Amino acid sequence: MAKTIDMVVPDLGDFENVEVIELLVAPGDVVEREAGLITIETDKAAMDIPAPEHGRIESLNVAVGDRVSSGDVLGRLSIEVSDTVVIAPAIRHEPSGDTTALATPGGSASRLGGVQTLVVPNLGEFADVEVIEVHVQNGDEIAVDDAIVTLETDKAAMDVPATVGGRIESVLVKVGDKVSEGDSMAIIDAVAAPAPAEEQQGEVEQPRPPDEPEPAPPKAAQAPAPATRASLPSINEAGFARAHASPSVRKLARELGVDLAQVKGSGLKSRILHDDVKTFVKAVMTGQAAAPGGGGLPKTPSVDFSKFGDIEKQPLSRIQKIAGPRLQASWINLPHVTQHDLADVTELEQKRQTLKGPARERGISLTPLAFIMRACVAALKEYPKVNSSLAEDGESLVYKKYIHLGFAADTEQGLVVPVIRDADKKDVYELAAELGELSALAREGKLKAPQLQGASFTISSLGGIGGTAFTPIVNAPEVAILGVSRSTMQPVWNGSEFLPRLMLPLSLSYDHRVIDGAAAVRFTTFLGQRLADVDALLEALP
Repeated sequence: MAKTIDMVVPDLGDFENVEVIELLVAPGDVVEREAGLITIETDKAAMDIPAPEHGRIESLNVAVGDRVSSGDVLGRLSIEVSDTVVIAPAIRHEPSGDTTALATPGGSASRLGGVQTLVVPNLGEFADVEVIEVHVQNGDEIAVDDAIVTLETDKAAMDVPATVGGRIESVLVKVGDKVSEGDSMAIIDAVAAPAPAEEQQGEVEQPRPPDEPEPAPPKAAQAPAPATRASLPSINEAGFARAHASPSVRKLARELGVDLAQVKGSGLKSRILHDDVKTFVKAVMTGQAAAPGGGGLPKTPSVDFSKFGDIEKQPLSRIQKIAGPRLQASWINLPHVTQHDLADVTELEQKRQTLKGPARERGISLTPLAFIMRACVAALKEYPKVNSSLAEDGESLVYKKYIHLGFAADTEQGLVVPVIRDADKKDVYELAAELGELSALAREGKLKAPQLQGASFTISSLGGIGGTAFTPIVNAPEVAILGVSRSTMQPVWNGSEFLPRLMLPLSLSYDHRVIDGAAAVRFTTFLGQRLADVDALLEALP
């Protein structure tokens, strides 16, 4: 059964009255979901507006030169749906920004049935993520939340679940493919099912007749978001703006200091892809291309090690391959300084030992890191510049009103950095519980994209392994990172005698463009004072 839906302009962020520079379809054309309908151009970038579903173009309401804004109707699209489709409560995107709920005639809510496309959900900041495993094949019967594919980012592997149950008609991806949010994974003949209780309980407004179907919201074409200023002075902003690249590619380029005007695109119509930027960076780092700021970096000597004895080559892990260039870009572009300090944690450790048993009975592992995080929250509130980021223009600071703490977790796949969000709103026990949960997910490779993003400050604790001090690399766009080494008993002079005290080594690496030496030592001194006051760390939140 054919139905017709509106094709609307998705959320364009702050942009309005954006010019249409190209029509990619005409009435009568058959289009796939996410295929480009038109190309629009802002003052920052050109972007394609995607089709919301598979179907045939019935009509187009725009022409080259027209100007459109979020919510404008581009035309009508005819789609094929199953005769057994039941309209479920859903949010209909209107140009005015209002929402209208839909309900079945009898008032009972149900999930949409019929032939549908399973698409990649929101992956946060990740794009072009590799498919490492496909869990279904044509003809399989699946249920809601069954895994369709497994994706692997540079930080974790994650399963993508089915949002509906039914029979798989066609699998659209294979191992090795790269996908982004909104990309199609499979075609499913879905079975209509009751909606979750929370959907049924939601307020139903203005029921619409069943002959007016609900279009699936198209993938939003994101306007370029402000990125961390990792660009080198040689970037030509005019050429950068004219480069044919998506917002996510532009963000990656700025993070790595790449002038897109110098990168050759390998995509459709010479569009610059993520891999093109990475290839350019590798070429610069290995001396095969000129660096954006002048000559390439000096090459390290090329040595045939087999001349000196037996060798064995093993490939780097995926995380190492991706994290390596990012760490190198941070080290090159950020002027790193590390402040080393010692904190007296004698009373803290004594108190922690007495609380470990009761905490374990509650299923919580009360580790020293939970207390360190609690102390870091206090220090970041006292010195908010350490919780900031340098704006893209390099002339202002972005002060964050939130405190999201990242912590380095050692796994078999490599180092990952899960994030505890709103750490300032959690006590020691809540921090310890979330540390345990995220650490377990990291070891199992089950962290989701949102759990790896948004950190405003990172802690790298090696105390469980050893060491006396180290120099952690700042995780840009953050401006500081705290390294923690193993605590040891040391003689400390109290003015009249030496006393044995448990001292914890702290190593604060920071971006010297934002934080100077005096501010850094004030931060570590304050942090040490908070770690010495265990009662304050255990105080209930206001």
